[in-house]
Amino acid sequence: MPIVHGTPISPFVRKVCAFLGEKGVAYELRELVPFPKTPELLEISPLGKIPVFEDGAFVTPDSSVICAYAERRWREPALYPDDPEAMARALWLEEYADTHLSEILTTVFFQRFVRPNVFGESPDEERIARVHADDLPPVFDYLERQADPDGLVGGRISIADVAIASPFGTWRGMGQEIDAARWPRLAGYVDAMYARPAFKDAAAPLAAMLGGS
Repeated sequence: MPIVHGTPISPFVRKVCAFLGEKGVAYELRELVPFPKTPELLEISPLGKIPVFEDGAFVTPDSSVICAYAERRWREPALYPDDPEAMARALWLEEYADTHLSEILTTVFFQRFVRPNVFGESPDEERIARVHADDLPPVFDYLERQADPDGLVGGRISIADVAIASPFGTWRGMGQEIDAARWPRLAGYVDAMYARPAFKDAAAPLAAMLGGS
């Protein structure tokens, strides 16, 4: 059985787990935190990041690389579009999710969970307020225009949906909600994604962790 090395805190670990779930691939999630940067971690992930994927003798880091590998390892159902334009759109949304969206949506989690529980520091509530007031609205406005509960690209589930929806697991885990009156399509889209078995399963370890905190 393939092994996903990482922690449920990470949206990138959740991305890989949801991707494998959509593929119908059974996997083991094995706890690995990216700090300290031990020699053992750097041996399998030279950038010191998670997730790391182990499939027999094959080992690779990076969620995008892992998903691309899994697409070719387990062909059906296909989660990358065949059409060149659709493929480009899906990869752009994956990039947007992995960079800008993930950074913003994990800020509340970092401030209110990681800082006190890992670093023994108080949350920066001013930073959280700026996220809500300044950072989130343009991002949610953009995603409101893209949202489709059947799939962001071509009306079917793809890597774009896996990447975009995954950071919302951390957001929802901290009790944050999307203002459905302001962003109804986005709120419905995220609800639809987390109603899917693959996303329910991928989000469950984080929910269990927060519930026990």
